[in-house]
Amino acid sequence: MLEPLRDVIARHGLDARKALGQHFLLDPGITARIAALAGDLTGRHVVEVGPGPGGLTRALLDSPAETVTAVEVDARAVAIIAELATLFPGRLHLVEADATRQDLTRLCPAPRQVVANLPYNVGTPLLVGWLRQASAWERLTLMFQMEVAERICAAPDSAQYGRLAVLAQWTCRCALVMRIPPGAFSPPPKVYSAVVSLIPHATQPDPALFRAMEQVTAAAFGQRRKMLRGSLRPIGGEALLAAAGIDGARRAETLDIAEFDLLARCHAERQGLPP
Repeated sequence: MLEPLRDVIARHGLDARKALGQHFLLDPGITARIAALAGDLTGRHVVEVGPGPGGLTRALLDSPAETVTAVEVDARAVAIIAELATLFPGRLHLVEADATRQDLTRLCPAPRQVVANLPYNVGTPLLVGWLRQASAWERLTLMFQMEVAERICAAPDSAQYGRLAVLAQWTCRCALVMRIPPGAFSPPPKVYSAVVSLIPHATQPDPALFRAMEQVTAAAFGQRRKMLRGSLRPIGGEALLAAAGIDGARRAETLDIAEFDLLARCHAERQGLPP
């Protein structure tokens, strides 16, 4: 029988730290639901980022996952996960590191997934990094602040639609699959959270094309109130739009994923971006 999470937290003095974006999810019913949203984990190698006291870690260990690799930067939480690892030898692996500086694909073999309640302050950069190597992942099941989750899944012509939506939906099938109220966390955040499921498409852009898409979306949404002929000017706006056959009087939020794909391909070709 595992020690109750609240007792473990008290014993280790693990108070959530705002600087680390920490909000601990302790309800075993919710963590079990999140683990289940990752699908059948039989034979899968799961990476969890920011396990904290290990609530979701426990749920993943209750699943049929082959291995769970927990990546944690907080030394206090590292001690807790190290204790848990002794109870699951060979199945739970602990990596004490900053996930933003790690290539997580090197931590476990395929088929691999990420299942994580991401620290609020690094969730978006972590996701963009994983999208760059989407072909390496079978699925990403990630919790974000509700606002970020809605931006990932936003449709064109909506207020939330922007660079993150384009990058995510260009590389993955995205769905907001669970909403979680502030009261489920300790301490409660000021906003709702949500779990997003991202399943990579079978065909993925090569690194050069991904870089082109990053440049196009950064320019297009950098000044989203401007028409495209103005916002894309730093990367050859008029010529780029002419090559893609897109009206320069439109604004970025009106373009769908296919149109951004065309812009990125034209930009990569015109710039001769190396693979």
